[in-house]
Amino acid sequence: MNRRTTKLIREGEYVTEVEVELSDSPEGWGPYLSLADAKRLDEARAALRRGDLTAAARIGRVFRLTPVKASA
Repeated sequence: MNRRTTKLIREGEYVTEVEVELSDSPEGWGPYLSLADAKRLDEARAALRRGDLTAAARIGRVFRLTPVKASA
């Protein structure tokens, strides 16, 4: 049984939202990622680490995190 989900990869002030497919198997531990999806997550993290937002955006949606000050 497979299902689609979103994984968030955070590096510094950026986050990439990557769509992946999780697989459940009655014989093994689950759910787990396919090798291709795991590589895509690694590629997204590497792109964010080197500051290559264009490459990260080819893999998923890229967001910049901004801190919010709590009001007293």
